[in-house]
Amino acid sequence: MYSDDVVYKTPENFDIISYMDIVADELKSGISLFKSKNEKIVAVFGSARTKSNDKEYLIAEETGKKLVENGFSVITGGGPGIMEAALKGALLNHGDTYGVNVVLPHEQESNKYIKNGYVCKHLFTRKVLLTRNVCGYIVLPGGFGTLDELFDVLTLMNTKIQNQLPLVLLGIDFWSGLIEWMKDKLLSKHYIREDELECISLTDSVDEAVNIIKG
Repeated sequence: MYSDDVVYKTPENFDIISYMDIVADELKSGISLFKSKNEKIVAVFGSARTKSNDKEYLIAEETGKKLVENGFSVITGGGPGIMEAALKGALLNHGDTYGVNVVLPHEQESNKYIKNGYVCKHLFTRKVLLTRNVCGYIVLPGGFGTLDELFDVLTLMNTKIQNQLPLVLLGIDFWSGLIEWMKDKLLSKHYIREDELECISLTDSVDEAVNIIKG
């Protein structure tokens, strides 16, 4: 499924009403991908730039496999790298996979392990679709996009817009510095509360990550 409306326009002919109609249509079409589905879906986030021989790729593939073995379906951003690996592990083990991709100038071709797919033209509508019907999150190493998704999820849960869900950061060496920074810089100045960090779990173990999702 693909959103084929042209939305990028110059400021001179920009029509906010038409633009919002397009965005609404994109959300409606994307949501229809999930509305008849009742399975438990876990979102896996991580870098699009991870290569297939990287350790993180293999960990993501194992994560997808283990999730399916424990009765979960898997959703990712539908691109290469970690997104591909998690869906590969799920699909090759007969699981249900979802990919919600986005139109970008680079690095975002849809991968071949997507069973149910949709392509957005807006990052924010993509994030809505990636977080709408899930029961938990596993986040592997990544860059700005991964951090954007992580902090979006934290904000949704801490503002009670989304229910508190399991959130696992997979990769202690990569993520521990960020956790310490949040404690040292944000918590110490009371920009966040201590209980707002309680939803975050940190591990190197795929099995532990899946068990946390299972609750």
